[in-house]
Amino acid sequence: MTPSPHAHSPWRLSVAPMMEWTDRHCRHFHRLLTRHARLYTVMITSGALRHGDVPKHLDFDHDGEQPVALQLGGSEPDELALAARLGAQWGYDEINLNCGCPSERVQKGAFGACLMNEPRTVADGVKAMRDAVDIPVTVKHRIGVDRTESYDFVRDFVGTVSEAGCEVFIVHARNAWLQGLSPKENREIPPLRYEVVHRLKRDFPQLTIVINGGLVGLDAIEAQLPHVDGAMIGRDAYHHPWGMASWDACFFGDAHPVPEREAVEAQMVRYMEAQQAAGVPWAHVARHMLGLWNGEPGARRWRQVWSDHRLKAESPATVARLADEARRAARPTLTMEATP
Repeated sequence: MTPSPHAHSPWRLSVAPMMEWTDRHCRHFHRLLTRHARLYTVMITSGALRHGDVPKHLDFDHDGEQPVALQLGGSEPDELALAARLGAQWGYDEINLNCGCPSERVQKGAFGACLMNEPRTVADGVKAMRDAVDIPVTVKHRIGVDRTESYDFVRDFVGTVSEAGCEVFIVHARNAWLQGLSPKENREIPPLRYEVVHRLKRDFPQLTIVINGGLVGLDAIEAQLPHVDGAMIGRDAYHHPWGMASWDACFFGDAHPVPEREAVEAQMVRYMEAQQAAGVPWAHVARHMLGLWNGEPGARRWRQVWSDHRLKAESPATVARLADEARRAARPTLTMEATP
């Protein structure tokens, strides 16, 4: 019997928060492909919510994005509590604290991956947020900092933070090297050590442990799920989004009909037209769906049309027609030899 999708953990499968990528337009696109996977905002600092344009940071489509989590960056308990309260008021399903980003900007603000060296500070922030909201407060972190590969370090971090009431840990299975590597290199050079995350689940069976880092394709996800409670997919979901169209059936037991790629593109065109009418240039939306046809004949030409800055004055419907024509023209033509 196919299991009910509601029998699974809410964190069984999710799309990682990715700076400059997983904005509300990206999440709208991803939700067309998967009904059940959890989506995350880009990291928003608690200071930005305290001093900045709150609606600009927090507005999202309640009908077209949920379940969606708000990821926060920060370390001051009072600021985090305020930011969490705003997120709950805006209708987010979860507040996630970033303890894994290694960028210089984040280091200067003394949050992100730096916080793994201060588990008590993280615990204080988690407690303040949990006291402020009724929705889950979760933590996303690395397995270590710099080149020290000590299991005790991440075990103690999880143990301390869980004592403050955090029940969900999303674990990027790499160390964060705070010196000498760019954020991009930090996603690729420190070695993946999935066995560390598996061990965390064995040592903390009562917690929800979600694995993240380097997972590509359905087989890689399936290989992890016997060991942990869920998997979070990042760059592969963004660059090869059509894979998400299989997630609901494969991992949530929901075999609803999967739309054709053309239908998903048509829905995005309608969304772009609505956004353009609201003052958002369609190119700000289209950039997130450029991987839709990846792996298919003509995909390169299709991407080139949607990326052509000379077409920005055209309507999304016109660009979609030109892109479709280019994709079809680039496909190899099948010929048959004439029979005698």
